[in-house]
Amino acid sequence: MNLHFETIFPPFPLISASNKQKRSEKLARLRKKTYLCNANRKNWAFRPSYDNSTRCAYHQNCRRVNSLNMANKASRTIQEQIDLLERLGMLFRNKDFAVGCLKRISYFRLKAYWWDMQRDPVNHIFNSGCYFEDVIERYEFDNALRKILFTAIDTIEIALRTKLIYHMSQAYGGLWYIDDNLFNNARQHASQLLHLQKEFSESGEVFAKDYRRQHPNQIQNGWQSDEDPDAWIILEVATLGDLSKLYKNIGHQLPAKAQIANDFGLSIHSDLASWLEAIAYLRNIVAHHSRLWSRNMVKRPSEPLNPQHTWLSRQLTDTEAKRPFCIITAMLYLCDAVNPDNTLRKDIYHLLKKYRHLPMQRMGFFEGWQQEPVWQLPKGSTSWQSVFTKLLRI
Repeated sequence: MNLHFETIFPPFPLISASNKQKRSEKLARLRKKTYLCNANRKNWAFRPSYDNSTRCAYHQNCRRVNSLNMANKASRTIQEQIDLLERLGMLFRNKDFAVGCLKRISYFRLKAYWWDMQRDPVNHIFNSGCYFEDVIERYEFDNALRKILFTAIDTIEIALRTKLIYHMSQAYGGLWYIDDNLFNNARQHASQLLHLQKEFSESGEVFAKDYRRQHPNQIQNGWQSDEDPDAWIILEVATLGDLSKLYKNIGHQLPAKAQIANDFGLSIHSDLASWLEAIAYLRNIVAHHSRLWSRNMVKRPSEPLNPQHTWLSRQLTDTEAKRPFCIITAMLYLCDAVNPDNTLRKDIYHLLKKYRHLPMQRMGFFEGWQQEPVWQLPKGSTSWQSVFTKLLRI
C-alpha cells in the first residue's frame, strides 16, 4: 500500500501549537528511516518512509538501506595512507616521522597543503621531488602564522571596542546602541540588538553576572525595562564580528563614525567597515584552526582612499588581492595606527625568514613586498636594521 503525507498527516484548518509540535517530532522520527528506490534505476534516490514496511512510501520495488553502514570509500590505516601517497609519487625522508604526523594531523586536512604539488590533480599524481616533510613544513608555517595573526586581531578588536564605546557614548550617551535613529538599517539594528542582549544574558563574565544580580527585573521583563546596561558594559561581550556589523550600520552622517575611522588612520568610514569585515572573516578562520595557506579569501579589504599613513605603493592584482597578504597588510596598517609598538611586522619577518624556502606567492607575498612603504621598519629601529637587510635578500 502506498502511503502519502496527507494520509499520515491530514490537513486541518486550525492546528494548536502542541499538535503542531507533535507532528513535527513524528515527521522527524519517520524521516530517520531511509529507503533506496529501485523503481527508476536511472535516477537512484533516497526517499523517506512513513510506515514500518519494507516498501517505499512512493514505490513498490524498493530495498531498505541502513544509512549508518554506508560509506563512499573504505577507511585506510595510517600505513595504507602512506602506501597510497608513495604510489602517487610522494617521497618520504623518514616514514616514522610521517606516521607520527598522521596520528595527530588527519590525512584529509593535509591534502590542502599538497594540492599544488600535483602534476595531475584528477588522478592526484605528484610532481617529481615532492616530499612529505615539505607538506608538514607548510602546515607548521600555517599554524605559526595563525598564532601571530591572532595576537594582531586581539589588538584591533580591543581598540575597536574602546573607540566605538568612547566616541559614540561621548556624543550620544551610554545607551546609544539602543537608539535605532542612529543606525541606517532598523531591521538589522533590531537583530543586532537582540543578539547582543542574548549574549549578555548568557555571559559567564563576572561583570555580566554582577549586573544581572543587581538588575533582576531587566532580564525577567525581557529587556523591556529602563535598566539597560551602558555600552561600556554590554559591548564587552561583543565579538569582533558583532562590533564590525554594529559599526557598519551606524549612520554615515554621524561625526563619531568618521572619528573612529580617523583614529585607525583611515579617512573614509566605508574603508574601515570593509577592513573590519575582512578581518572578522579572517578571525573566524584563525579561531577555528582552519587553513590559511594558499587560500582564496572570500572577504577582502577595499583599496583605501587617501590613507593617512603609508600604504602599498601599487595596487594589488586580482590574484594577489585574493590571498591572505592583503588582509594581513590591512591588519598591519591598523595595528600601527593604534599601537606603534606592535610586533606584527617583526613577527612576520621572523616567520618568513624561518620558512624562506616555501613558495610565499601562494600567500600573496609578491616579489619585493618588503620594500613596500607599509612593510618597511619604522625609522630609528637600528637593532632590526640588519635583520631587515637580510630579509630583503629572501
